[in-house]
Amino acid sequence: MFAAIEQLIPLTPLIALIFGGLGFVTCFLVVPLVLKTIAPAVVHRREMHQTHKLPVPRLGGIALASAFVVVTAFSFFIEPYQPGHRRLILGLCCLAMFALGLWDDISPLGARKKLVGQIVISIAAFYLGLRVDTFKNPLSGVVYELGGWSVVATVFWLVAMTNLINLIDGIDGLAAGISLMLMGLLVYVGLNGATFSLCLAMGMAGALVAFLYFNFPPAKIYLGDGGAYFLGFLIGGLTIENSNKGTIAAALIAPIFALALPIIDTSFSIVRRGAKGLPIFRPDRQHIHHRLLHLGWSRRRTVLTLYAVSLVFLGLAFVAFWSGGRWTPILIGCGFMVVLIVAPSFGLIRNWLTVGRALGNSLDMRKEVQYALHMRKWMEMEAERCESLTALWNDFTFAASKLGFTEVTLSHRDARCSWVGVDVETGLHSSRHELHIAGETVLLELFAPKTMAQERYQILSELAAEMWQHAAHRWSERTEGAFVLPQMPRAMFDDLATV
Repeated sequence: MFAAIEQLIPLTPLIALIFGGLGFVTCFLVVPLVLKTIAPAVVHRREMHQTHKLPVPRLGGIALASAFVVVTAFSFFIEPYQPGHRRLILGLCCLAMFALGLWDDISPLGARKKLVGQIVISIAAFYLGLRVDTFKNPLSGVVYELGGWSVVATVFWLVAMTNLINLIDGIDGLAAGISLMLMGLLVYVGLNGATFSLCLAMGMAGALVAFLYFNFPPAKIYLGDGGAYFLGFLIGGLTIENSNKGTIAAALIAPIFALALPIIDTSFSIVRRGAKGLPIFRPDRQHIHHRLLHLGWSRRRTVLTLYAVSLVFLGLAFVAFWSGGRWTPILIGCGFMVVLIVAPSFGLIRNWLTVGRALGNSLDMRKEVQYALHMRKWMEMEAERCESLTALWNDFTFAASKLGFTEVTLSHRDARCSWVGVDVETGLHSSRHELHIAGETVLLELFAPKTMAQERYQILSELAAEMWQHAAHRWSERTEGAFVLPQMPRAMFDDLATV
């Protein structure tokens, strides 16, 4: 129907706008329905590394997936025959990735299980036809056949894109805003490709505009893993589709520039955690947006500043596409200069000259961190054996004393219990961790002498808080008992410190 009319007048821009409006209306209508009907029935867990004060539903992916289904269905009126099977492949795989993330939002799966699921879905997409078979060198123009490496390149690309969007979903509006910028880039790239890619990118751009109405600070709903996985995989899939339309290098290189901010943030996180002996997939509050919040910035100022930086990189992405990838070395140099300028201001590195010293200090932390991680594993095993939460608290205070803490306090509603090891005449480090165990909110406070280095205290206190949260939660699941504040005689605590 549209194809026949389009022979008379060019309707591509009009059709794209129609699909943008379709995505916007669908998402705008579905989000309130999710908040009213589905969100109340789901227990919204809060991780200790999250920054929002109250639980926020992590079900935004439902609205975006709904808009995706509507836009994809209407796209068959534009191109009813070709490439219909490719639409189904992309649609089914995107929805499978959404389902994996939504499952984790409702019932946590663990990092390894999620990674395995992402790889399985990406492999399925490859064998169904969504693949990178060739790569064109933007400088020499030579096209390389990937052969057996095609599956590796495709899976790596899809999994990387999926996780990059998820990693920046730590503050209101950031992941959705950067995804909107990427959809704008894909709309432009789609002008030279299939109408379906253009309409789908435009439709999801409209949906993201509507979603940001609810997600911009203060957020009423989050993307969650379901929404972040869905967007990341969709962006990766669309770039592969566009790369198969003759813009092999540019279509793959441009999104890398557009995603420079999460790529840089992830790279710093991997190096930081690896140097300190922490698991590289462990969440923390050291991402760029967390650092800006620690500097006293408001959420809106933080998000808008990161938008501005992302727009700079988005400009580099457009130039990369316009040049067919030929200006890639120059653009990499420009991007590197941007990083050199903003990294110290964002608290990533206070002074580039101190990088070596910071790395050396981090290496000294590895033994302490590994010891704490083994303690955490021991506590999780004890959670399978302890008959009471009081016995588990006994084990935790023992572990806390071994890690160098001198006082631990646990508060729940109006009740409070504490353990004091040895009296310290010097000042004390102190930190408060709000934990969520078996549907209850408890406050854990940890104290250590000032003689302990600040960085060491910060890492060990976070690991100790995670230790108690995971162990207590596992004990509650095993015993199916309600959380009751441990009660022990003060003498037992004092005796414990001498062990």
